[in-house]
Amino acid sequence: MRLHQGKPFEAGYQAITELDGKHSEMLMDFGILKLTAGMEFTDEKPLERVFVLLYGEIQVELDGKVIQAARPTYTNDTIWSINLPKNKAVRLRGVAQDSEVAVIRTENDKDFAPVVRAGDDVVEEVRGRGFMNEAGTRIVRTAQDIRLSPESNIMFGEDMHYPGKWSGFPSHSHAQPEIYFYKFYPENGFGLLRLGDEGVLLEHNDTVLIEPNKVHPQVAAPGYAMYYLWVIRHLDGNPYVKPDFDPQYLWVEQPGAKYWPEA
Repeated sequence: MRLHQGKPFEAGYQAITELDGKHSEMLMDFGILKLTAGMEFTDEKPLERVFVLLYGEIQVELDGKVIQAARPTYTNDTIWSINLPKNKAVRLRGVAQDSEVAVIRTENDKDFAPVVRAGDDVVEEVRGRGFMNEAGTRIVRTAQDIRLSPESNIMFGEDMHYPGKWSGFPSHSHAQPEIYFYKFYPENGFGLLRLGDEGVLLEHNDTVLIEPNKVHPQVAAPGYAMYYLWVIRHLDGNPYVKPDFDPQYLWVEQPGAKYWPEA
């Protein structure tokens, strides 16, 4: 399902999915917090929380300490995030005149120390090189998964598409619900996503809700870099480990695969 954001986010928190409200089938709160300089946002919800700085500069006040966080761009700069257990109060304060933070919350009774993930803590790699005529070349940044953060119920990271490139192909799916949040550079760009048997238009600030077991490969328009934040909610007793690939498409990444017109 595509949730279109037709205008820039206003200052404050805008809920996109809610655990106990709209789109609760995603099993998590997801929203965008826009902070101006000096603006504050306090969160004391009894949920596991992840705050991902998309761009800007903020201060995070936690346990009487202040943590500085800056990220000039989502295109060229890697993730800055903080992961908190339930019942840990936190205050975010805007430093730059314009900052955006993705807010993710879900149920998790495990207790763990707050964790900042940034810089070398984020696994950044270029995927897609050497096969499919480079059609799937992209930057992937992984901040949390079952190996990096086994205490968490939230897996997340980012893809930064080179213009005209694909991700999620060969087509794959998984049993866990997933959220994609998009930005484009330049902002009037677009992409296209296959979601199950449907085609979905992707534009700046859109969110897509991916139901379990639906394939979701996608492509960016030529000339436009496509960024998306991906968030997977581990299921109790069934955490996300790896995707299930549609076997009919796996041939495209095999060594020596021949494509038209050379085939």
